[in-house]
Amino acid sequence: MWWRWDALTYSGFKVLAALYHLELAAIPCRPEGPDLQALQTLCQQRRVRAVYTMPTLHNPLGWVLNTGQRQALADLARQHDLLIIEDAAYARLVSHPPPPVVSYAPERTVYVTGFSKNIATGLRVGVVISPPRYRPEIERAIRATTWNTPTLISSLICAWIEDGTVARFETQKRQDARQRQQMAREVLCGLPVVSHPDSYFVWLPLGEESRADRLANALMERRISVSTAEPFCVSTTIPQALRIALGSVPFDSLRPALLSVRDAVEYEQYR
Repeated sequence: MWWRWDALTYSGFKVLAALYHLELAAIPCRPEGPDLQALQTLCQQRRVRAVYTMPTLHNPLGWVLNTGQRQALADLARQHDLLIIEDAAYARLVSHPPPPVVSYAPERTVYVTGFSKNIATGLRVGVVISPPRYRPEIERAIRATTWNTPTLISSLICAWIEDGTVARFETQKRQDARQRQQMAREVLCGLPVVSHPDSYFVWLPLGEESRADRLANALMERRISVSTAEPFCVSTTIPQALRIALGSVPFDSLRPALLSVRDAVEYEQYR
C-alpha cells in the first residue's frame, strides 16, 4: 500500500516514513497547491492508504489551500477510503485561515499541531485530534516514544491558552514574520521567490545552470546556513532550489544575510 504526499514536503515526515518502511508516492505541486487530479489518478491506479498534507502554510512552499481545495481533498479521501494526516504546525501563524481539513472530514482525519512554530521553539508540546478508532494506536505510539510531556510545560501552555497569552504571542509572531518577509522581498527582488506573507521561510528556485549544493556550501563558508531541496523532495528528480529560514537570526542581521544570499545566487548564475 502507498502513502501519498506532495513532491516537496516536510523533511521530518520523510524521515519518519523511511523509519517505518512506508512506500511513498509523490504528487506534483502547483503554485496554488497539490495536483488533486493527479492524486485521483493515482488512487485509481494503485491502492493508496493515506494522504499527508500541510494545507495551511505548507513547508517549504508556503501555500494555503482554499476552501474548495480542502473540500475536494475530503471528498477524494471519502471516495477512496483514505486516511488524512493534517500537519498544522504552522497553521496558527496565518491570519484568518480557512477551516482545517479535519472539519471537512472529521471521521478520517488525524489533525496534528503544536506550539513550537507559533510561540517558541522550546515548547515541545503537541496536540493530536483524531477519530476515536485511531486513539488507542496513537496512545501506544506516544507511550513507546515520548511517554508524555513534562507536566510543567503542559500546565504552562494550558494556562497561556486560557489567559490569552498564546493569542498575544501569535499576533506578535505574525507581525514579525511579515516584517521579515517584506525585507526578503525587497532584498531578493527580481528573483523567483515563493513564500507566504505570514511564514518564516522562503523557497528560492534557481536557474538551470545553478547548483544548490554548491551555493549552500559557499554560503556556509560565510556562516549562513540554507537548505537545498533534497531533504524535502520525494520525487526522483530533485529541483535546484534553496529554502531560506528567516526567523533564525536577529532582525538586524537578516538584511546582511539576505544580501549575501543574493550575491551568491547571482554569482552562481553568471560564473
